[in-house]
Amino acid sequence: MRLGVNIDHIATIREARKAREPEPVAAAILSELAGAHGITVHLRGDRRHIKERDVELLRQVVSTKLNVEMAATAEMTAIAARIRPDQVTLVPEQPHELTTQGGLDVVANRQAVREAVGALRQAGITVSIFIDPDPAQVTASREVGADAIEINTGAYSDAVPADRHAKLEAVQAAASAAAAAGLEVLAGHGLTYVNIGPIAAIREIEELNIGHSIVARAALVGLERAVREMIALME
Repeated sequence: MRLGVNIDHIATIREARKAREPEPVAAAILSELAGAHGITVHLRGDRRHIKERDVELLRQVVSTKLNVEMAATAEMTAIAARIRPDQVTLVPEQPHELTTQGGLDVVANRQAVREAVGALRQAGITVSIFIDPDPAQVTASREVGADAIEINTGAYSDAVPADRHAKLEAVQAAASAAAAAGLEVLAGHGLTYVNIGPIAAIREIEELNIGHSIVARAALVGLERAVREMIALME
């Protein structure tokens, strides 16, 4: 199983002071040195943390896989076609949300998502879609031409102990359905050093994308150690 480290919150710290540091590129390099299999960033419409210059620089230095999360809009697909990350993950986006609140509703936005997927794949970019663990969303993601899905583990991560098993079963069912449909299966959102074990044990999931928990731990123990500790738990 691979680990993609989301470094958005390195940029969040930078933007809190509108300063030049910490530098997301440096965080990406340290994460790769520690064994990360990819780097993820979310280029939002409001550019609240990651900027286009960050994505451009990361494209030059990331030696594993650069995954850019973005909304399924013409503006964003044009940026991706120009910079050419290895992968784009299409996500929903609300202007005032602190973080992504749920999966992209591919069923309700089938045509817009299909157009974004087509434009990205034409540019030679692998496309994943961040979806809730719902079989209908898995089916729709395959039908619009995605290469992969990323299952939203937020409901599992936020569940009280009595509900966690049911939320885990939903993730497992979605992962099994996606793998059977020929989609690569990724997962992420809200995963921590405490709750990662059961998700990492789902054999169909090939990659986890984790950001906040790693950056929070890095503030105390350093980024390289934080990444290595997460990889050890996944293994």
